[in-house]
Amino acid sequence: MKVKILEFVEGARNAKGVAVIIDVFRAFSVACYAIDSGAVRIIATAEVSEALKLKTIYKNCVLVGERDEQKIPGFDFGNSPTEIIKADLTGKTVIQTTTAGTLGLINAVHADAVLTGSLVNEGAVVNYIKAINPDQVSLVAMGYRATNSAEEDLLCAEMIAGELKNEKFVSHTRIADLQNSSGKRFFNPANIDFSPPTDFFLCTMVNRFDFVLKATRRFDGNIDLMKIEL
Repeated sequence: MKVKILEFVEGARNAKGVAVIIDVFRAFSVACYAIDSGAVRIIATAEVSEALKLKTIYKNCVLVGERDEQKIPGFDFGNSPTEIIKADLTGKTVIQTTTAGTLGLINAVHADAVLTGSLVNEGAVVNYIKAINPDQVSLVAMGYRATNSAEEDLLCAEMIAGELKNEKFVSHTRIADLQNSSGKRFFNPANIDFSPPTDFFLCTMVNRFDFVLKATRRFDGNIDLMKIEL
């Protein structure tokens, strides 16, 4: 099994084999919490206008997403697991758009299969990939706003890569250290309304969920994310 770590939208476009699009802070952590809160599926899209259009089609749905880290006007929830865990999403379709994560899904056009990646279900991603045993795996760290390398996404990619090779990966100290680097924005009082400290801890709860979210490209170019339990 050949494993390659890539970054940003270009990395998603170049991903081959099984692609794991990684967005720890916060898109694909939020997606896992949404499914755990009862959502039946997630439709991921790159554009706000497309999300608003989809809401007119799917009546039993909620809009989840961000631009500049903040909830989009007219949306039901921001890109915050703290918000999502308080919600009852039973039976609902979540329509999600974010600056980095959902953009990566849309652009992974050359991969044979696409999964989301985050720390909260990292072990499930590893187990799923081992079970299907592909020749090639592309781990795409989407980064901060899909333009700057993000320590948390690269750490998640390294964890997955190491475990696929059956290497022991000690990550607890590095995860804690994220509070002083890419995660420090969650501890800035100015951001508490849209990026609270609880988001940091919810996004770094390694292996809280034992399922993967697999992407399927829709007829309209958007992405369906469906839960696969292990």
